[in-house]
Amino acid sequence: MSIVDPISDMLTRIRNAYMVNKESVVFDTSKARLAILDILNKHDYINSFSTKDGKITVGLNYPEGKPALQLLERISRPGRRVYVKKDEIPSVLSGHGIALVSTSKGVMTGTDAKKLKLGGELICKVY
Repeated sequence: MSIVDPISDMLTRIRNAYMVNKESVVFDTSKARLAILDILNKHDYINSFSTKDGKITVGLNYPEGKPALQLLERISRPGRRVYVKKDEIPSVLSGHGIALVSTSKGVMTGTDAKKLKLGGELICKVY
């Protein structure tokens, strides 16, 4: 089975796993997925992630018994790419969430992209 949009697939699997209170979720590895997971891990939206035999295992985070992620929304899709300039990067939930942007320097949060004065493809919003 070929996945048309592997990033959307990953985000949907994580979102669904949180909805049914799973401890972890597993999917195929890719550089883009690892870059996104690294940011989610740094911001405590997930507990951990590891790779083995071409698979990524993501440990989900439940602080105080509640899912760490409330919303994981894909913005740019293969059929409709959304690009933003440095001044157009949205603030998510008045700064309590993060926007992930794919820039020429790699995948980073919207805040980091603004500091580096970079625009790029708006991947998703997280809070």
